[in-house]
Amino acid sequence: MPTPPQTDRPDGLRVAVPRDAEELLSPEWLTAALRTRFPDITVTAVHPGPVVSRLSTNIRFRVEYTGDVPEDFTPYLCAKGYFGEVGWLARRAGEHEVVFYRDLAARAGVRTLRGVYADIDPETHANVIITEDVIAQGGTFLDGIEDYTPDQAAESLEQLAVMHAAMWQDPAIAADDSLASRLDTHLMARGLKEISKNFDSELGAVVPEQARDAQRLVDAYRALATAAKTAAPWTLLHGDTHLGNVFLDGAGRPSFTDWQLAQRGPWYLDVGYHIAATISVADRRRTERDLLRHYLDRLRAGGVDAPAFDQAWLDIRQGMVHGFFLWGITLLVKPATIAARLERLGTAVADHDAFTSVEA
Repeated sequence: MPTPPQTDRPDGLRVAVPRDAEELLSPEWLTAALRTRFPDITVTAVHPGPVVSRLSTNIRFRVEYTGDVPEDFTPYLCAKGYFGEVGWLARRAGEHEVVFYRDLAARAGVRTLRGVYADIDPETHANVIITEDVIAQGGTFLDGIEDYTPDQAAESLEQLAVMHAAMWQDPAIAADDSLASRLDTHLMARGLKEISKNFDSELGAVVPEQARDAQRLVDAYRALATAAKTAAPWTLLHGDTHLGNVFLDGAGRPSFTDWQLAQRGPWYLDVGYHIAATISVADRRRTERDLLRHYLDRLRAGGVDAPAFDQAWLDIRQGMVHGFFLWGITLLVKPATIAARLERLGTAVADHDAFTSVEA
């Protein structure tokens, strides 16, 4: 994907994106990076906190500083980068998330982590995001298997509606090649082998028989990926709206994080996936119509000529297929989490006969 220049500071100097955590946590680099937002700040000390490393590395830390900064500036921060041998090989996976935080979050209006720095090195593709530490502010990240109520789902659907309305058919989104639909990239690396492994194991035993067809899921997703490239109307999507990408902010309000799959596409990919994946099967069956109506009402409140309910009810089936495929190909996550999402999404696909929504 195209990468913009490194962030310019007010003094005209550019901030090189670090390749390792040691440089990132240095007072010198953090001073340079934070001055892109807070020109008078000088970081005098850094106190590292917990570190979580998978493909990406997430580091919580606190800074001591001098200088004139806004009253709401917090010294409790969190950095995300792709460090170490494994992370470095996967670093390009983080570029779309950088684009979201750096270029889109403010316009999108969705409740998310508050970014203070985000950039990509155009030559090395090193990329780093620094946000406020929501845990230090009393927030909670969800892991996807705890209870999530229909009322909470209604709140998170409101946030999707805010973003979708703000970016609805936005010419700037259309002109940005980095935001083009790319569902087909999931089919390039994984597919039938991984889905069959999940479906043939205990993880897939919870999926209804009418949805537990690996080849049919792959074929349906291939058709969906093709259709999504030209589907209209389109907007900016989160792209991966399961509960593990939701956090509760300090006020307990559902908010979205992890924007690696941000891209252009039809609204229903986010909404159908979210409704099917976040709440229990029983709650989804009882409330899904009301949740969809609520989302459409919030979309209209944002100034969008939202689709009629009957058409929207058919369209969200494609979002269910989208989520089901993403969890069908997932292997390196806790088995209980995979099983829970396969059950919810697979049952929704069966209940709605969702494969037929994309089959010729």
